Amino acid sequence: RVTRIWRDGQFFGYAVSGTPADCVKLAIARLLEAPPDIVVSGINHGYNTGINVLYSGTVSAATEAMLLGIPAIAVSLGSFDENADCSVAAQTAAYLVERYHELGIPPRTLLNVNVPPLPEEQIKGVRITRQGQGMWNDAYEERLDPMGRPYYWLRGIYNHLDSDPNADDVAVEQGYIAITPIRFHLTDEETIHRLKERF
Repeated sequence: RVTRIWRDGQFFGYAVSGTPADCVKLAIARLLEAPPDIVVSGINHGYNTGINVLYSGTVSAATEAMLLGIPAIAVSLGSFDENADCSVAAQTAAYLVERYHELGIPPRTLLNVNVPPLPEEQIKGVRITRQGQGMWNDAYEERLDPMGRPYYWLRGIYNHLDSDPNADDVAVEQGYIAITPIRFHLTDEETIHRLKERF
């Protein structure tokens, strides 16, 4: 479902009741008169580092744009506070948008940007990183809604599996903005060779 949004009597944009990836696909296929020059997905509340990129709606929206040949940036801030100060993340995104074509990002590659929830003066700098291997150890807490029906609340602890300072999840924990060029090629080439020997 698509809703036109108006603010102060002016058309502001569209709200789409779908996933972030749905929003990008629908906008490019039907809602926009011409493809955008670039897609910025976010600013998401909570990091999208390590294995999380596989589940992230923010990264998925950027991925859809990238697959359609449109430059794309996913931006996340390491805070779940809805009133968190997003200014450093916004400035970082604006800087990258302005210089995207100078950076020589190849087609089929997006930039995944993760920003620590720190005041600008406490940010140590920028690290160009690789996707780490950290992941959440999920726990599901059973609760009851007001009608007495059970539901499950996702909780968990982030399991750092990297010590390399150039891993995205390590960089943000050390106070750096992590910029990770991502492309989706998930095939395990080593295992292909091993399997070919068996079949």
